[in-house]
Amino acid sequence: MTKNKKDLARELYKSFRTHSRRRQANGEEEVRSNAGDPQPLKNIMDSLVASRSWKQGIAEGTLFTDWHKVVGADIAKHSTPISLVDGLLTIQSSSTAWATQLNVIKDELLKTISSSAPGALVETITIIGPNSPTWKKGLRTIKGGRGPRDTFG
Repeated sequence: MTKNKKDLARELYKSFRTHSRRRQANGEEEVRSNAGDPQPLKNIMDSLVASRSWKQGIAEGTLFTDWHKVVGADIAKHSTPISLVDGLLTIQSSSTAWATQLNVIKDELLKTISSSAPGALVETITIIGPNSPTWKKGLRTIKGGRGPRDTFG
């Protein structure tokens, strides 16, 4: 009787090694010819991206890393994408003049981004100027003070 159980276990093991089954997120079973066979990395990554719904996130990340390819070297030299939240892309420019110019071509820029970065959900663009120094934070601030005018008392 124990010999039959060993044979059954051996048969199940061979069946598992030759016809591996894996249940996917959508309920379907994927059957591979041999579980020990190496699989191309591209196939594994594609199935991982599809099963976890990462396609849009990867497209948005690619937009940030390949910004110079998407908008061109001239615009990329004077602008940086800051954030992409709920379809709103915030771009920071190097000067107020560049912010004005980018606002003028905002619609064309949106079309370029849509065609160059498929999968990235960009519906609107907001362009901000460079960071300016703030007088409201720091060591030598006075609560309720009016900024640099208070220092010339």
